[in-house]
Amino acid sequence: MRFEDGINVIIGPNGAGKTNILESIHMLCLSRSFLTSRDNVVLQRGAPFYEVEGEFETKARGLQKVRVAYVPGEGKKIFVGGAALERLTDIVGRFPVVVFSPDDQRLTAEGPEYRRRFIDNIISQSSPIYLDHLLRYRLALKQRNELLHRARRNRSPVDPVVLQGLTAAIVEPGSAIIAARLAFIDAFTLHLDRAHERISDVAERPNMTYQPFPSRLASHDVASVRLAFIAQLESSSRRERERGMTMCGPHRHDLDLTLDDLPVRRYASQGQHRTFGMALKLAQYDYMQARGAERPILLLDDVFDNLDPARIEAFLSILGSGDIGQNVTTAARREIVHNHLDPSRCRTIFVERGAKVVNPEEHDDDPEGEQDTLSDPANSETF
Repeated sequence: MRFEDGINVIIGPNGAGKTNILESIHMLCLSRSFLTSRDNVVLQRGAPFYEVEGEFETKARGLQKVRVAYVPGEGKKIFVGGAALERLTDIVGRFPVVVFSPDDQRLTAEGPEYRRRFIDNIISQSSPIYLDHLLRYRLALKQRNELLHRARRNRSPVDPVVLQGLTAAIVEPGSAIIAARLAFIDAFTLHLDRAHERISDVAERPNMTYQPFPSRLASHDVASVRLAFIAQLESSSRRERERGMTMCGPHRHDLDLTLDDLPVRRYASQGQHRTFGMALKLAQYDYMQARGAERPILLLDDVFDNLDPARIEAFLSILGSGDIGQNVTTAARREIVHNHLDPSRCRTIFVERGAKVVNPEEHDDDPEGEQDTLSDPANSETF
């Protein structure tokens, strides 16, 4: 299956495997599915392995073949140009990708872990150093939590020397993460404001704020953040021993999303949630495009089914404006897209169950089909 530059639309009944195609592209870009982080869930029931292979044509690196292979008990490996990468995370940022799916409503409607994951994904694709800080922080945090939990469970004092070492191990990468997030928010809000204005005809002002500490910092540099983080850890030391876990740090922070200064989670209507979510993804694309050598690939997974015609029209007009590079959109019915976009301006691919490509005259839209289910992106699927 080959995708052209610009707009690519995959049409097929629910359950045909459209989502699996996008899932495979995402896996080649970031080493994992956008639906789950568990490879045993991605693996087809009874299958001994999964393998995904594709080719990317980039400005910076030319034509590159990427293969992701996973075998239970042996783990996952990624090959670029036939050579295995030392770390799975080494693929992150080479082929930037933005995905917008129905699950993204969680960004505005549910808990803080979805918003943390959102900004971590963006910054990691733009900055390998940030990703390294994240990995170091998560490892040290796990070890520190195990120490605190063990002491609480055994009703014994925490070894102060070991605790001091693990505290230092989370302070250094944690401070860098917080400082990077603060800088990111300052830049990203400009993209968010522009994106929201492009897809909404209502003059509402979106905003995103990040307040990692009770008091505002005079400066957002790493040194200032480090002092504030250390002070916060010291003030929460008693609670940490009582709870058996690390009670503060970037793993517990949230982003505040507001419309005209009102919290989106509490006051936004369903339509406002959808518009804000679309604006976040469009702003993500703009931010990453402005900071990377490569234009991101935009994946849209059945996002138009629950949108009103005005929002569909607004978003598709952006896709056709030239501001967005290669994008792949899935839809159960061709009219969802073709009623708002001239078919001659996009490549339309019709698929039937099993993600098998069929000729347009053979295709029969089936809006009543079953929902796409998460499975292996094919035991051996090449794109």
